[in-house]
Amino acid sequence: MSTSNSTPGEQPVLITGATGFLGSYLLRSLVKSGHQNIRALRRPNSDHALVADIEDAVEWVEGDLLDPPALEEAMQGIRQVYHCAAIVSFDPRKVRTMLRVNVEGTANVVNAALWEGVDKLVHVSSIAAIGRSPEEKNVSENTKWQRSPLHSNYAISKYLAEQEAWRGMAEGLNVSVVNPSVILGSGRWEDGPLQLFRLGWKEFPFYATGVSGFVDVRDVAQAMIRLMQQESSGQRYIISGENLSFRVVQEMISAGLGKRVPRYRVNAFVQEIAWRVEWLRTRFGGPPPFITRETTRHANAVYYYDNSKSLKDLQLTYTPIAETIAAVCRQFTEAASDGFQPMCLPV
Repeated sequence: MSTSNSTPGEQPVLITGATGFLGSYLLRSLVKSGHQNIRALRRPNSDHALVADIEDAVEWVEGDLLDPPALEEAMQGIRQVYHCAAIVSFDPRKVRTMLRVNVEGTANVVNAALWEGVDKLVHVSSIAAIGRSPEEKNVSENTKWQRSPLHSNYAISKYLAEQEAWRGMAEGLNVSVVNPSVILGSGRWEDGPLQLFRLGWKEFPFYATGVSGFVDVRDVAQAMIRLMQQESSGQRYIISGENLSFRVVQEMISAGLGKRVPRYRVNAFVQEIAWRVEWLRTRFGGPPPFITRETTRHANAVYYYDNSKSLKDLQLTYTPIAETIAAVCRQFTEAASDGFQPMCLPV
């Protein structure tokens, strides 16, 4: 694998998960900045739609997080690694696979980086991997993790994956971590929080009562690039633009799509009925559920995420969430006329 096309001072970079939502925006940001020495890892059957227009600017290698020899080969000659690949799911049927990919896969990435002498690893974690409790609603990078029924299986997988990254640091790897909040942007419309736009399009009548952090996907990509450029090691950063209620976010989405806003609060009774109905539907061969026991409880939990460290150290200027939602609504409307094909617009 040649790295001869690098420009003076430019470090050879590897991105895992480069065909995914966040990874595709990171890849696009690096290409736009003129970085000419980018290698990207993808699975043989991965969907390339989000990066189809910039594929030729990247050296692609096929491999899997669960294949250590393939990871070691992909990292030959690489100085910097962005680890974006992970499974994000609240589907109880995917728990075992998610734990294996997120935790064992991260361990394999760390081991390969150590073996190949990589200079720095930026690991994508999540606010879900930060501690929280019913008593403390304000969360910072220093909030301690504790066992709690509030943690989803996804949260547990990301916490354990982050511990693998810190284990790598203890073994000599230069590691930094980003903990993004709920990421919004254009992409595969059936994935994760982007399904909020589908619910708005269908005029879903219920609104959640929780509060969480929200962030533009482009801001997360920019934070990762700035963090990679820093010499510091062993730092983690909450990457979050604003703390907003899900009701406000749902109302902004509905307004942006020209649809009726949600009218009914999701109380405890409705919450428990909804995820059970979805569970029964999936038992009879339906598509993956958007409403699960974990998603309903998350959407009705109240937590405020402190982004002051990222503002100070990374000098970030966050995109207003209202601006992000308005742009995504325009792109969603365009996608609706095209059968909701995946889309990833230039950053």
